[in-house]
Amino acid sequence: MIYDYLQRGVLAGVGAGIAYGLYMLLVGNPLSEYAHEAGHDHGHGHEHAGHGHEQAHAVSETTTAIVSVGSGILWAIFLGGLFALTLYLFEPALPGTSDVKSFVLAGAGFLTVSATPWLVLPPATPGAEQLYTIETRLAIYVGLVAVGAIVSAMAILAYNRLAPRHPAAGVVAGAIPIAAVVSVVPLATPTVVTHPELPSALVAVYQSLAILSQAAIWLVLATTFNWLQRRAASTTNSHTQSTDSHETTATGS
Repeated sequence: MIYDYLQRGVLAGVGAGIAYGLYMLLVGNPLSEYAHEAGHDHGHGHEHAGHGHEQAHAVSETTTAIVSVGSGILWAIFLGGLFALTLYLFEPALPGTSDVKSFVLAGAGFLTVSATPWLVLPPATPGAEQLYTIETRLAIYVGLVAVGAIVSAMAILAYNRLAPRHPAAGVVAGAIPIAAVVSVVPLATPTVVTHPELPSALVAVYQSLAILSQAAIWLVLATTFNWLQRRAASTTNSHTQSTDSHETTATGS
């Protein structure tokens, strides 16, 4: 059973990874390049050094595209496997029908892996200035992932406790831990990323698209996993009905 879940999770991750890879190729990478050029022009001026510079730049862009697309696909596959294993272990505790459970878990996954860490470590554009070293930022990220997991669990538990008697109260109770972490964490932590050489509007667009793209990965994961789940159930039912029909025919004969 766990193998079936993991297989569907990986397949869903492949689908989400391909979609995310296309996004990076068509939107993410060009936007990063534009932000890089905008920061370079603002801080240092801009001059071309001839054909050699253009050729090296083209090679660099191609390499960046390949690496970003490939890493995006691997990231989505990893999330797909993690999603499937978590769903297998905690499915009974998640509210709603089978399909709804997947979307609840996807929302919790997004809150845990992306949204909560970004309250302190928002998506950084090219040329951003970091207050802390990469080791410190990694430690902060891991700690905030743990906070996001706890908040997600609290929200689900609060909803499950009240929703059977008062559905609206269950929704409110589930939203309270999320609203609390979203409100408190940014106020309690210093600004660790700055973008002094970029317009604030460009930074806002870059960060918004990064957030939406990660949310889309989780949405595609849940949607694709549910489709694969229904397809497997349909195939199993058809096989069972076919077997029963053959047995009935044989008995009748």
